[in-house]
Amino acid sequence: MRIFKILSQYRRDFVAIFECEHCGFKVEKKGYDDKNFHHNVIPEMTCDKCGKKADQNYRPLEPKYPENFQI
Repeated sequence: MRIFKILSQYRRDFVAIFECEHCGFKVEKKGYDDKNFHHNVIPEMTCDKCGKKADQNYRPLEPKYPENFQI
């Protein structure tokens, strides 16, 4: 899965549309805008339709704010 579009964000919590790279299935989910979520959680998300995870060439987004920045 990958982030297709961020719908809203409050501090580090966000709601986004995630899209499967394999079948194109889209789903709305909540997320957390930190490096761990972008680099570890999103690549391990499985698609509800085809059951696949991100490819090894997945390139994560970076957080909107630096890690030590308080919002």
